[in-house]
Amino acid sequence: MGTLGHQHARISPTAHYTAYVWYRAGMSFAPLATPLGRALHVALRPMNLAYERLGTRPDLDMMLLARHRVLDAWLEAEIASGRVGQVLEIAAGLSPRGATFVRRHPGLVYVEGDLPDMAADKRRRLAGAGLLAEGHRIVTLDALAAEGPTSLAEVAARELDPERGLAIVTEGLLSYFDLAAVRGMWARFAALLARHGSGAYLADLNLAGDLAGMRSGLVFRRLLEVFARGRVHLHFEGEAEARAALALAGFDDVELRTPQEVAGVDVPGRDRRHVVRLLRARATRAG
Repeated sequence: MGTLGHQHARISPTAHYTAYVWYRAGMSFAPLATPLGRALHVALRPMNLAYERLGTRPDLDMMLLARHRVLDAWLEAEIASGRVGQVLEIAAGLSPRGATFVRRHPGLVYVEGDLPDMAADKRRRLAGAGLLAEGHRIVTLDALAAEGPTSLAEVAARELDPERGLAIVTEGLLSYFDLAAVRGMWARFAALLARHGSGAYLADLNLAGDLAGMRSGLVFRRLLEVFARGRVHLHFEGEAEARAALALAGFDDVELRTPQEVAGVDVPGRDRRHVVRLLRARATRAG
């Protein structure tokens, strides 16, 4: 994740940390790993070691790698099926996904949308290293804007082909916004996917019920709030509430899984209790 909304026109510490975790695992590129990310990783090593010794729950790195690998696997499946020929990743931060997928799939259009500071920094890093390939575009997009030149609708009109299937990806984004903002984003995502006719929305989602009674879960949430310098939201108590909200937004095919429920993916800590949910949703009717 890159930036967190109008009041956070900067690169968040979470983006630096996550990017370093991906790079350390061999999943990213050197220009996207920063000294701050490495310093944060060193600082949090004692906490991760404590989780590791408990042996029942994944540490922070395991969670970040698990969600990224599942979302990658699902995106790969959407492209391989022919349902998706273009991708819009919103608030991608320092994620390597765009640079990776355009090399893997010639002809794929991959658009990353982020707030101005993050988009400019990402573009500079990749272009300077020769990693900004044809078909990979990094543009300014405000996920909260309902209209205007940086809104989803106008960015899509400029950058995407309405005749090709679309995947919309958000990773590490939803928890930083309140429920009203999430409902608004989901409605816009569903409407755009319905216009494209085929494709999917891929994201991660945290449910309050999954963290209930977990002291370590509360510590993890407070840690994220310190990093993000703001509140981390848990919008739904359980899966039924989340499904109802997605249906209201215009999605008519919803899949919610924990990482260990997804077969064929290298999930760190598969034998532990992952609490992050991975979301795959489709919108085949007008939302």
